[in-house]
Amino acid sequence: MIDEDTEIDFGGTIVSFFKTTHSIPESLGIVLKTSEGNIVYTGDFKFDQTASQSYATDFARLAEIGREGVLALLSDSANADSSIQVASESEVGKEITDTIGDWNGRVIVAAVASNLSRIQQVFEAAAKTGRRVVLTGFDIENIVRTAIRLKKLSLVDERLLIKPKEMSKFEDHELIILETGRMGEPINGLRKMSIGRHRYVEIKEGDLIYIVTTPSIAKEALVARVENMIYQAGGVVKLITQDLRVSGHGNERDLQLMLNLLQPKFLFPIQGEYRELAAHAKAAMAVGMLPENIFIPKRGSIMEYEKGDFLLAGAVPAGDVMIDGNAIGDVGNIVLRDRKVLSEDGIFIVAITVNRRDKKIISKAKVHTRGFVYVKKSRDILRESADLINNTVEDYLAKDNFDWGELKGAVRDSLAKYLFEQTKRRPAILPVVMEVR
Repeated sequence: MIDEDTEIDFGGTIVSFFKTTHSIPESLGIVLKTSEGNIVYTGDFKFDQTASQSYATDFARLAEIGREGVLALLSDSANADSSIQVASESEVGKEITDTIGDWNGRVIVAAVASNLSRIQQVFEAAAKTGRRVVLTGFDIENIVRTAIRLKKLSLVDERLLIKPKEMSKFEDHELIILETGRMGEPINGLRKMSIGRHRYVEIKEGDLIYIVTTPSIAKEALVARVENMIYQAGGVVKLITQDLRVSGHGNERDLQLMLNLLQPKFLFPIQGEYRELAAHAKAAMAVGMLPENIFIPKRGSIMEYEKGDFLLAGAVPAGDVMIDGNAIGDVGNIVLRDRKVLSEDGIFIVAITVNRRDKKIISKAKVHTRGFVYVKKSRDILRESADLINNTVEDYLAKDNFDWGELKGAVRDSLAKYLFEQTKRRPAILPVVMEVR
């Protein structure tokens, strides 16, 4: 266990910590004290002057670190391209309470399980509006129970929480259903609710689905599809971002305040898309940092401090790691390419049996497809494909000698050319040539 008072001496480098504000309580930044100077890593952060003690930034400690001198700052950039003021947590809490209090029916709140600040605000809204909170999954129940035990979440009354099977004892206007989904992802849980496949809840007429998290840009299309499904099921959708700018990451002004507090010699914008890293660099130059002291290295780059400057000293393998079931990191490009082909153009399987010694086909080509064409409407293509394969194999059997791999390659190539000419699609082709003696 570490906290803001922890110091770890690695012999030459002392690691210490400072309190920051984020969506989880007691989040920390890191200071590496080296012989060349302090290196500071902010972690996820934003500034909120109204944050409670568990979430409050230690400004005095930041100023102290700045006075000691900061060689390099590695700073969160995930919201750097925004200059819009992020709503304080007190404003967010009031908005949640008002929205739930104004609704006359059932409220389904979609949140991220790790955002304990938002969950606390839902509990407080429930207490103020006379509702009970239903936790709809084992993951969120486990997180909430653990957080309450560790005093990171608090309840006015333990009876505020009820189990899904107890919902029938209460009127709709007495309920808040807290949905975080599997592994803290609420949108998929809402999708299941809208089509009647959720274990406990089905969206119905009069339900308010209140999304109190900020969906990532990568999931905007999914969120839009799920919104449509919710309305079709009779529910109404409201996103907290319709009324407030909500984020767990500091905007341009927060980043500039961090720079002014720490006064680093060098800046490494990290954690964000490239446009956000570039926006962070621009914000730093606006408060006086020299462009040559700002580095946005490529992923995996090794930056080495030598003779008063940082230099590129090489690179290590870095990037996305694919997880496939229980296997981690062994999903290669070829496997991904094959899966992409299968998902887009399907598979075309052909089987043929030959007698190599007698140079004749024992069983003519049989064709099977999955995900390629609708068989009933494509019989001519399948029949001509089989004829093409039979002709190709007969040509090879007529030779004095041939290689089996070369035969399969010829079948695949001729078939691929024909199918593309007929359908403009390129399915995965699996030729199976069997030999009998």
